[in-house]
Amino acid sequence: MKYLPLDPRIFIKNRKRFTDKMERNAIAIFLANDEVPENGDALYRYKPNSSLFWLSGIQQEDTMVILYPDNPDPKYREVLVLVRPNELKEKWDGKRLRAGEATGINGIKTIVWQDALPALLISWIHAAETIYLDTNENDRKSSWIETRQYRYIKELKEKFPLHQYKRAAPVLKELRAIKTPEEVEVIKKAIGITEKTFRRLLQFIKPGVWEFEIEAEILHAFLSNRATREGYGSIIASGDRARTLHYVSNNQQCRDGELILMDFGAEYGGYNADLTRTIPVNGRFTRRQKEVYNACLRLHRYAASLLKPGVTIIDYHEKIGNEATREFIKLGLLTKADLKNEDPENRAYRKYLYHGISHHLGIDVHDLGPFRSPLKAGMVLTIEPGIYIEEEQMGIRIENNFLLTRNGNIDLMKTMPIEAEDIERLMNS
Repeated sequence: MKYLPLDPRIFIKNRKRFTDKMERNAIAIFLANDEVPENGDALYRYKPNSSLFWLSGIQQEDTMVILYPDNPDPKYREVLVLVRPNELKEKWDGKRLRAGEATGINGIKTIVWQDALPALLISWIHAAETIYLDTNENDRKSSWIETRQYRYIKELKEKFPLHQYKRAAPVLKELRAIKTPEEVEVIKKAIGITEKTFRRLLQFIKPGVWEFEIEAEILHAFLSNRATREGYGSIIASGDRARTLHYVSNNQQCRDGELILMDFGAEYGGYNADLTRTIPVNGRFTRRQKEVYNACLRLHRYAASLLKPGVTIIDYHEKIGNEATREFIKLGLLTKADLKNEDPENRAYRKYLYHGISHHLGIDVHDLGPFRSPLKAGMVLTIEPGIYIEEEQMGIRIENNFLLTRNGNIDLMKTMPIEAEDIERLMNS
């Protein structure tokens, strides 16, 4: 791994948090994701199952975590299953974890090789009454490809049809949404790398640069600072392309007078940052660009004043919609007639702001967490209002990451340049 070793207490605490929620005499089984074929003999870049990583910190394929707190044999109350190292395979694909190395990562003392698991697992399941299994219950899920998780569920239910089966996902959604102090420290490292990268870009960007050159600078800065990878595909959208929310072509030249919207974040130690800034390609906002930028910044700060434990995302978005309406009237984008005739289900402001303002952030960039129930201290969320004006071929978004506390929230990106004047000064220094 590129990143420095994480504190094993992260994973020790996370396992304890999960087992405290389990029913008596229950076993929970978590599996790594499939290795996915690309073309020919190539595989897509591997990324582990997020919940398995949350419990173990392991990023190696063919891994399992088995939790059985009431196992009569204390040795097997938490088990890490790994693929047995194979000398020939390692010559081709690289070294695999040894037992001691894995224990050092996450504190699990009992390591079982995958080929030795079946004989042990059958006796554990026979002794247990309930089996917890995990599936992808992220509300943004859009793919229904049958993954290793779903295949394994079918297999177990065929072999053990009379057991009680429980969903691990609702428990994980509750627990993963609230970050421990140790997890927050890792997120801060991802944010620190992202800030270094943004400051580098302020010195690099100028008229004539290509979007893909900026993307290359981001990747260079990430890897040079021990980031695992990009947390997601970087969005480098100059000019009117900034109105496309998930623009990832990054293949156009940035021109004098345009703005460029950059949405990127480093992944460090399995945890992510998520930053968006919109800056002038030539280092100077026009009067209109600054007017719209400052309106977006006011929306950002208004949202930050609302985001705290006890609020729900739905109510929060409604209030931000009201504030956006006021800002858009000031900008000349909406009129009183627009408001009088607006559809309550598709409000007038949504012509210029057509996405949500906040999402949970953690191991997944769009992390697990509630949207309808009240938010709680310990959650990490983004705040990312935008203003997208088709008539002016302009798109502006500003995004920071916030930690909720009992006393409100903490802007984890507060040291990053955000004022228009500060951006101009750094670009021209």
